Amino acid sequence: MGGVWDGVLCTHSLTEQGVLWSMCQVVWRPLREWSVTPDIVGAQSMRWSLTQLGLLAFSLYVPALLVAADPLHQVIDHHIGGAAGGPVAPAASDAEFLRRVTLDLAGRVPTIKETRAFLENVDAEKRGQVVDRLLASQDYARWMQEFVSVWVLERRNETTIAQPDWVRYLEESLAADRPWNEIVGELLFVPTEEPEHPAAAKFMLVAGRKGNSHQITQDIARLFLGRDIMCAQCHDHPSVESYTQRDYFGLYSYVQEKPSQARSEFESVFEPGQQSTGPRLPGRPEREIPDFETAPEAAAAAYRPRLMLSTDLPHPENRLFVRTCVNRFWYLMMGRGLVHPLDADHPENPPSHPELLEALQAGWVTSALRIKPLLRQIALSDAYQRAGSWTGLREGETIPEDRYRVALPKPLTPEQLAWSLLVATGNRGRMEQAPASDPKFNWYDYINGRSEQLPANTAETLDLFGRVLGAPEGENQDQFNPAMGHALFLMHEPLVLDWLEARPGSTIERVLAAKDASAQIEEIYLSVLSRQPDAQEHRDTLEYLQAHQDAPARAVVDLVWSLLAAAEFRLNH
Repeated sequence: MGGVWDGVLCTHSLTEQGVLWSMCQVVWRPLREWSVTPDIVGAQSMRWSLTQLGLLAFSLYVPALLVAADPLHQVIDHHIGGAAGGPVAPAASDAEFLRRVTLDLAGRVPTIKETRAFLENVDAEKRGQVVDRLLASQDYARWMQEFVSVWVLERRNETTIAQPDWVRYLEESLAADRPWNEIVGELLFVPTEEPEHPAAAKFMLVAGRKGNSHQITQDIARLFLGRDIMCAQCHDHPSVESYTQRDYFGLYSYVQEKPSQARSEFESVFEPGQQSTGPRLPGRPEREIPDFETAPEAAAAAYRPRLMLSTDLPHPENRLFVRTCVNRFWYLMMGRGLVHPLDADHPENPPSHPELLEALQAGWVTSALRIKPLLRQIALSDAYQRAGSWTGLREGETIPEDRYRVALPKPLTPEQLAWSLLVATGNRGRMEQAPASDPKFNWYDYINGRSEQLPANTAETLDLFGRVLGAPEGENQDQFNPAMGHALFLMHEPLVLDWLEARPGSTIERVLAAKDASAQIEEIYLSVLSRQPDAQEHRDTLEYLQAHQDAPARAVVDLVWSLLAAAEFRLNH
């Protein structure tokens, strides 16, 4: 880690955990520097008194160090529990946990086979085992590719890089758990000659970014530095003191492709006077610009601002980058960022748990900015595994979302909803193996009622769901809540009704083949809601089936459809 870790005196185990490294620096580095100062009168006595002072300072951190020696998921629970402000919900049931963690790590609901196996498993370590299984699965790579694509592309269109090439690049990178900073570096700069990962160029080429340095500047700041700095293009932000015009143009200078344009000149609309800056990240020193007049060709060949951006911005020592990305992965798992909204990181909007955010950053740096270890530790925490509903509240009491006392409900993303519907209805295998439509499926004509042709495979299905239920192209995808769209779509969508046909291998076929009504009810609930029905649900469903014995297939379809359209299915809870 170079200078970041220089002089840190921690035990190997503490460094392994990657927490409180900054505390170790605070205690040790000043002592080291001060004790070797040669011109202090009475250096020996001063050295001794500083040592005593260091011991005193160290003793003040003993409780924190004891926490740091624990696995990161226990550190999470220490900080969340300590700031809960009241009682917390009990642990989620096995069924609730399995559904939640499968959605968060695989982007789909569990299959009925997975649900039965997990509920019947009596191993005390089964929750950790399922986390590890999901992280090692192909579904993890597929889902994380979808999550990252929406994050960095914001559903923007681009055809220069074929979509299958982009998907393959991300899936392979995420399956191998390559360091996240390496991937981001590739997104920010792709060499024109013999690029190792040419598909990464899609990030810079999507609609709105190609050839638009200001859009690129604003997107990079928002997505990777947690700062919505659009206002700072013309002046310092009027309400956020730390969002400055100098920071804006420091980042803008990085995205210039021509070295001669690396120094940006700017003037505030409120304060006349020309200013300039070279490439510079917020809170970091300005990059020196060579003299292009004395040796223009040689200097220009060696000075590539965007290449420097690809190493400077995602560097592990750029704590703003690390903080922003840790916060987004926490949001993925917990439903709310420690800094929230995700692109409003500034002193006037401090993190809900600042010490926890520091610990997560340090732990992630120690794991080389690999995503899987971070997600694993969050999933193993009690805070993540809390129940989503709780009867322990006093009448009229509400819990602030940023206390994490109860699991927060999260609307399924369009991708999660599509895959979950395919799994719950038993159509995933058929749709994955199907060829593309011929003639080509036209999503625009379909959603506008001009065509009745249905998507033929998963790629066409995902495209349709993203366009119907996702935020508009290029807009903030994090703050979009498609809950009403979910419900209307599921109630009226011909594609969903088509998936409720009794095809070979489908859920409807399995339910109709069950030995009796009780077995049918269990099959329906385990397939759709990933749990057993409670006693009242069982009685009501049995009564419905008995009342419709003249049309049993229609009754089963109606029951499955009603559960698919319910909030319990449309939410990750």
